[in-house]
Amino acid sequence: MKFSANHKGALFMALAMASFNVNDALVKSVTGAMNPGQIMFVRGLLTSCMIIALAWPARAQFWRRVLPDRKVLVRAMAEVGAALTYIMALGLLPLANTAAILLSLPLAVTLGAVLFLGETVGWRRWLAIICGFAGVLIVIRPGPEGFSIGAVFVIGAVICAATRDLLTRRIDPEIPATLITVVTALAITLFGALMIVPLGGWRPMDADVFVRLCFSSVALLIGYQCIVFAMRAGEISFVAPLRYTSLIWAIGIGIVFFGDIPDFWMCVGVAVIVASGLYAFNRENRKRAEQFAQTSAAKGP
Repeated sequence: MKFSANHKGALFMALAMASFNVNDALVKSVTGAMNPGQIMFVRGLLTSCMIIALAWPARAQFWRRVLPDRKVLVRAMAEVGAALTYIMALGLLPLANTAAILLSLPLAVTLGAVLFLGETVGWRRWLAIICGFAGVLIVIRPGPEGFSIGAVFVIGAVICAATRDLLTRRIDPEIPATLITVVTALAITLFGALMIVPLGGWRPMDADVFVRLCFSSVALLIGYQCIVFAMRAGEISFVAPLRYTSLIWAIGIGIVFFGDIPDFWMCVGVAVIVASGLYAFNRENRKRAEQFAQTSAAKGP
């Protein structure tokens, strides 16, 4: 059976979501053994070694094109913020909750593109954005005392990740993705090292904890590479909705390994977020198709 480019892209996207959730679960399992700074440092160091090996053939461009680009460095700082806040959230919330809130990221990116990049959005996509964030509120369910600190950390991760994605659009497409990832991995490693003492100091690692972080680093790298393969192999309109398979993995892993069973309102919030995201994807695809048709008609035969 031959796979089309879209089916290959969808498969890679599903594998990426599985890998990211394996990484999240492994990180969550060690949050009681060390502080977030130490996790960022150890995992970042392992990931840096692997990604540098992959990027080595393109090393000549690193000093000439990557480091002088200020947007690459700011993007790395946004990734650092996303990593720190998300790791802290994983230690406080069920895996499915963090994954569900993080799935509002595409809607946050759309909102950021409107506010900061001057992109136009019709009322239907505005409605999808509002409904998606309403779904986040259903998942969080803030009480009279306000948001839980774990929910605040996940929202911070969404804001940082949206900033990262918006900056990625502005980076020269000729710069290899692996070199951008090298800068990100090194920035996370360095920041993690600086945060070890302020967040509680270094704690000796058991062999079991170290092995988990090793597997976490491998899963993270596989996820990054599969995302690239997915976006290059298939059409974004076909591939992007497969991001929502992340919820299946998050809920399944949460139930099996952490005993976290989603309640009714959690399921309602997830349904609202997914429906809003899929509708926004659909509207964006239709808009692109209309623009392409208008351009083709203007050029004529």
